[in-house]
Amino acid sequence: MKEILSVENMRQSDAHTIATEVPSFELMYRAGKAVADSVKWRAPVGIVCGVGNNAGDGYVIALELQKRGIECTLLLLEERFSPDGRFYFDKCIEENIPYEICTDDTDLSRFSTLVDCIFGTGFKGEARGLAKTVIEKYNSSSTYKVSVDINSGMNGDTGMGETIANSDLTCSIGSFKPGHFLNKAKDVIKDKINLDIGIKPIDKPYYLYEPGKDSIPERKNFSNKSTYGYVALIGGSKKYSGAIRLAAMANAAMRAGAGVAMLAVPDSISPYIIPNILEATIYPLSDNGGEIVFNESEFSALAARVKTIAFGMGIGLSGETEKALSYLLNNYKGRLIVDADGLTALSRLGSDAIKNASCELILTPHNMEFSRISGLPIDEILSAPIDHAKKFAKDHGCTLLLKGPSTIVTDGDRVYVIDRGCAGMATAGSGDVLSGILAATAAYVPSPLEATALAAYINGAAGELAESRTNPISMTASDTVSAISEIITEILK
Repeated sequence: MKEILSVENMRQSDAHTIATEVPSFELMYRAGKAVADSVKWRAPVGIVCGVGNNAGDGYVIALELQKRGIECTLLLLEERFSPDGRFYFDKCIEENIPYEICTDDTDLSRFSTLVDCIFGTGFKGEARGLAKTVIEKYNSSSTYKVSVDINSGMNGDTGMGETIANSDLTCSIGSFKPGHFLNKAKDVIKDKINLDIGIKPIDKPYYLYEPGKDSIPERKNFSNKSTYGYVALIGGSKKYSGAIRLAAMANAAMRAGAGVAMLAVPDSISPYIIPNILEATIYPLSDNGGEIVFNESEFSALAARVKTIAFGMGIGLSGETEKALSYLLNNYKGRLIVDADGLTALSRLGSDAIKNASCELILTPHNMEFSRISGLPIDEILSAPIDHAKKFAKDHGCTLLLKGPSTIVTDGDRVYVIDRGCAGMATAGSGDVLSGILAATAAYVPSPLEATALAAYINGAAGELAESRTNPISMTASDTVSAISEIITEILK
C-alpha cells in the first residue's frame, strides 16, 4: 500500500534525509527532474513560482525543459528565493531561460501548460494578495495545469483552503500527504501521482488502502452459510420512509458476502419491506407507533444468533433506541457497528459507554456525528481530521470510520485513507449501503480494522462504477448495490 505522510512527518523525514544522506540541493534537483520526466508537456510552458523551495522545484523543471527543447517561461511572484532555490534560479539565468514578475495583469492564457509552484506543503492559512489573484487567474485559464507537490492554497494535512489552485495533474513529491485525499481534494485535483525521490519516513506513516486478493478470505467448498456469518441490521421506523433503502442495505450485506442477513425492523413496517427483499430475512421487533420498543428477550435472542450487528439506520431517537443500544453495548460479544441514529443515541449514553463496551465496536460517523460523540466542534475536526479520529479511536478502544469525500479508518494505531467514492453517492441511502457491506465484511474478515477499510473501499469503488453507468445526479444507492459484485470480482483477481 502507498504511504501517506503528514506534513510534519514529511518535514522531519526530509530534514533527516538531508542531514544523513542527500544534500538539500540534490533533493530539489531530484524533485524537479522527476516532475519533468512525468508530464506530457504541451509548449509553451509557464511555471508560476513563489518564494520557497516549491519554487526551487519549478526552476529545476525549467532547466530540464530547456534541455529537451521545450519552450518555457518562469513567472515569479517576487524576486525572493530560498538558498537552494537561488542556486537553481541563477542556473536558469545562465541558460537564458526567460522570466518575468507577475502582476495583477499577467496573461496566463498564452501558455499551453501551466505549472503551479507557488506554495508547498508547509503552507497554512489562506492565499492573499497577489498570490490569490494569480491563483484565481490560473484557475480560470483553460490550459493544462500541473501542481508540484500539492495544490497551492491547500492545507497539506486537511485538504482545505478557500482559494486553491486546480490541477489536471498533481505530482506529489516523496510521499502523498493527507491533503491530496481529504475534504476539497477531489474537487480540485483531477489526477495525481507520487514521485519517490529517496525520502524515507522517520515516523509511522498512514496508508492509502488498496485491497489485494488476500483481503477477502478464501471460501471453501466444505462450508455453509453460518461459516461466513449471520449478520443483523437493526433499524427502521415509521417516519423512516425508505423501505427500499432498508432492503438495499440488506441486499448490500448479501452481495458483500454475508452468510445470512437478518433485517430487524419494527413489526408494523415489516410488510412494506418484505416485498423488496429476496435472500435476506425479516426479524420483527416490538414497536409502538412504528418505533421500536426495547424488548430484552428479543434482543437477547437476536444477539445470540449473529456474528455482527449494524445498529441505528433510521431507527429514530426515542429513549427506546438508547435502551436497545445500551443493552447491546453491555451484553453483546460480537462486532457492533453503530451508525446514523445509533450514533446520536451513543452520544447521549456518553464516552464511558464506548470505553466499557463488551463488544468490538465500529463507529461510522460523518463529521457532524463525530462532533456529537467526541464533543469537538466541526471546525476543529476539519482542522486535523486524522489526528482527531486516531486519538478518539485510541482513547475509546474502538475502530472509527470517519466519512468524507475520502474515508479515514483507524483503530488508534494504524490509519487507512480510502480514496474511493464519488459525488453521485451524496444521495439518500448511501450510508445504509455502507452499513450493510460493513456488517458482512466484519463477519468474515478477522481484523475489525481491515474489515472496515475493505467495506469502505468496496462501497466507494462500487459507487464510482455505478456513477459511470448513470450520472452523479440520477444515481441512487441501489445503483451502488448493483455494482458490489463486480468490485469484489476485481479484488479477487
